[in-house]
Amino acid sequence: MTATVRVTSKGVPRYSRNERVTHWIVTITFFLLALSGLAFFHPAFWPLTALLGGGVWSRILHPYIGIVMFLAFGLMGLRYWRENIIQPFDREWGKRLPDIINNRDEGLPEIDKYNLGQKQLFWAMVVTMLLLLASGVVLWRDLTAFPVAAIRIAAVVHALAAFVLMLGIIVHVYSAIFWVKGSMRAMTLGTVSRSWARHHHPLWYRRVAGKE
Repeated sequence: MTATVRVTSKGVPRYSRNERVTHWIVTITFFLLALSGLAFFHPAFWPLTALLGGGVWSRILHPYIGIVMFLAFGLMGLRYWRENIIQPFDREWGKRLPDIINNRDEGLPEIDKYNLGQKQLFWAMVVTMLLLLASGVVLWRDLTAFPVAAIRIAAVVHALAAFVLMLGIIVHVYSAIFWVKGSMRAMTLGTVSRSWARHHHPLWYRRVAGKE
């Protein structure tokens, strides 16, 4: 159970400072990896290597940045996995997807701290992060030596996992900035408005505010 928090005029606390710092570390490292990875994937994106100081430095730094992202996400995973277990009310909420897309909120099942889409993204990130780490180790030829066949398989796995992860993050960013207004405040100020919490995550709001 989440501890009761103090709801003030500033809103409902949703993420602590440490949680927000960890989230932004994952965010920044993800974009550095995505852009440098695109540069390695196709020559048309090669100018993106300038973000890390050029082609040589991008090749050197890419795997180390990947390790930082994996460790930071690992902390998030350990912290949030219980809250991302999919519950029956999440499945019922997901069945009303057309209503959700069209902002028809009447009669929707009440959801907890994360909705079904957020939970699915969390588990997709867990899987893709593990695949990226495993395949990345095989591709890290400066420190490891694997057969050519394993390297080829790892390259395909790495590219596919990165593609799935990037798609998920694009949807996540769009949702936070444009679709569910007020979500970005949670990762900048650490709070959300009471009306936002009651509307989007009523089960979580009642629990953390001590109003069950």
